[in-house]
This record gives sequence, structure tokens and C-alpha cells, in this order.
Amino acid sequence: MPASSPPQSQHQAFAALRQPGYGAYLFGSMLAMAADAIEHMISYWIVFQKFQSPALGGYAVISHWAPFLFFSIWSGALADRFDPRRIIQAGMILFILCSLAWGVLFVSGTLEIWHAVVIFTVHGFAGVLWSPASQLMIHDIVGRNNLHSAVRLMSMSRVLGLLGGPAIGGAMLLTLGAAPGILLNVLIYLPLTLWLWRAPYGPAFRSEPATTRTDPRGLASVLDTLRDVAGNRIIVSMTLLAGASSFVIGNAYQAQMPEYAADLGHGHADLYYSALLGANAAGALAAGIVLEFYGVLQARTRTAFLLVILWCVCMGGFALSKVYVLSLLLLFVAGFLNLAFGAMAMTLVQLQAPPHMRGRVIGLYNVSFHGMRAFSGVTVGMGGALIGIHWSLALSAIALFVITVMLLVHDLRSKAAQPAE
Repeated sequence: MPASSPPQSQHQAFAALRQPGYGAYLFGSMLAMAADAIEHMISYWIVFQKFQSPALGGYAVISHWAPFLFFSIWSGALADRFDPRRIIQAGMILFILCSLAWGVLFVSGTLEIWHAVVIFTVHGFAGVLWSPASQLMIHDIVGRNNLHSAVRLMSMSRVLGLLGGPAIGGAMLLTLGAAPGILLNVLIYLPLTLWLWRAPYGPAFRSEPATTRTDPRGLASVLDTLRDVAGNRIIVSMTLLAGASSFVIGNAYQAQMPEYAADLGHGHADLYYSALLGANAAGALAAGIVLEFYGVLQARTRTAFLLVILWCVCMGGFALSKVYVLSLLLLFVAGFLNLAFGAMAMTLVQLQAPPHMRGRVIGLYNVSFHGMRAFSGVTVGMGGALIGIHWSLALSAIALFVITVMLLVHDLRSKAAQPAE
């Protein structure tokens, strides 16, 4: 059984960046994430202006997360069977085709609702193709010893991409217009796509012994994956914990942030809205930088549970806070804890996954961490329509706190029982 945490050695700040190739991969991935966010920003704006359809806006969100829920394991199996470089490139090509399609439809003025539905759907499948293969590439480039650093840096680059993308997209929209802006966005996907063409990573370059690869076989592949990991306490614990946090809270509170800002900011809701989102993102960036510099919070299951428990406290406090400065502070700490937990859980899952099915195990984890976010709008959003968004988020935080404690107790009991078994 693989070790539950990376081998301990003298800490080096930003150790993953010392590995040849990882800096280029990290930068290309950040650009791709920014391009993804730019496309969302421009396309959502034009679709809203043209159709004024809340249902279409809802489908845009569903089509983004539903593929992760239903096809992540299948995508991970593809990454196990084939070269992950080519899987990522396939995802990038789909992203590029989506931006090109938006641009042509904007220029010709022929955009219809069914066009938007098709493009949103293709975009969602591009994301699920990209995700498991991108994590396999991290492992191929940096190896086990620097995996936690690499995953944490990738999480930080994701935050930078998601922050910078909308800002760049807004500038493109204002200065160039929707059609030129989204066509120019195609170029932002190219650095990662081209770099992967000759990058010396993937199955042919791995030092691990060759093992039999499994074919993606639909439901049978899902059931095989569940059976194969059922006896691994760490994979099961981290997958269940990630799924619970995404299902109960996820990032649904961000969609309700304008109302939180209005309740806190009175006449300056727009300014307060930007600051609240910025505080959450700044906390995530701070986590990446601080944890890389000082090497604290090593990848351990008990630490991951503690991070989620503290995150619940921060989110519950934010939901009930009526003091603007306190809300900013709580969101900052929540962003810090969220990135730290996400990077730690993914690291533990990758370290525990058997090499021949690492992609499928990552896909299973993505079902929980990403796919379950499709349901968080029910607990926080629809619940907010019934009892108010403050109480819906507070009760969701309490529910997640209880679930996390229960999972922690179960994990500790399972760990204690293992030596006897």
C-alpha cells in the first residue's frame, strides 16, 4: 500500500517549480483556466443580453458541473489507457472550438438558444476531459516527493486564472467587442496545447513498472473502481469528505454574494460585492504562498478533516455576521482553509491510488469534489428562497460540520481496526 503522505525531508519553498517542466506546465494551465473564465464571462453576458433567459443561465451552470458528476471516472479511465498529454489536448481543442463557434455566431448575428445549449454542453465535456488527465500529468512531472507542492501550486494557479479571466474578459468586451474578444481568446489556449505536443512526460517516460491498463467500460468501470478502492481508508475518507463539502455548501454561496453584499453594504453593494469575492480569493492565494514558503500542514487525513471543520465555522460565522469587516476576515480565512484542504485531499488520493488506475481514482474523486457541486444550489440557493440565504448557509455549515465529525470518527475507528485485521 502506498504511503499516506509524501516522504518527509527538509522543506524547500516552491519545491515543485524546481522540477524541469513543471513551471511551463503550471503557466500553460493557468492561461487555459483564464481562457475558460474569459469565455464564460463574454458568452454569459451576450446570452443574457440576447435572450434574458434564467433557464438558459441555469443550464449553463448545470452543463458545467453535470459532466463531472457522470463522466469523471470514464475520463480518468481514458487517461489511464491513453497518453494524458493527448487527452488534455483533446480538451483544449474542444475549448478552442467552443470559442470559435461563439465568435462566428456573434459576428454573423445568428445566435439562437439551441446554439448556446450545444456550445455549453461541449464546453462541459471539455472540462471533464481535461481534469483527471491534468492531475496525472502533475504526478508524471514532479513525482511523489513534490506532489503536495505541485497540487497546491496548481490550485493557486487556478485561483489566479479564475480571478484574472473575468477581468481580462471584461476588458476585451469593452475594448474589442464580444466577437473579436472571444476569437482572440482562442490564442490563450495554445501555449499549453503546443507545449504538450513534445513534452517528455506520459506513459512512455514513466519510471513506475508497467502494469495492465483497464478499458473504460461505462458503468462496469465505475463499479470496478468503487470495488477496488473500497478497502482503502484514505481514498474513501477523502472522497466522502470532498463530496460532502461540495454537496452541502460547495461554491453555491458565491452566486448569492450580491445579496450578502447588499445586506452588509447598504448603498454600496457593488463595491462590497467585489471586496467579498476578493477576500475569499485572496485567502486562497495566501494559502498557496504561505504553505509553500513554510511547509506547514503536511498531507494527513486528520489534518484534512480539521481544515473542513474550521471551514464550516468560518462559513457559518460569515452567514450570520452583520459586521462588514468581520465578514471580510471570515471569507479570507475560509478561502485559505478551502485551498489547503483541496490540495491536501487531492495529494492523499493521488499518493494512495495504484499506478494502473490512478486516472480512474482521480476521476472518482472529481465526481465528489466537482460533480456534487451541481447540488449545492439546492441546499444554499433554494433553501435561501425558503428561509433566507443567511440561515440557509448557516444551517448548511452546521450540517456539514456534523457530517465531517461523523466521518472523522468513522475514519479514526477504521484506522484503529486496521492493525487487528
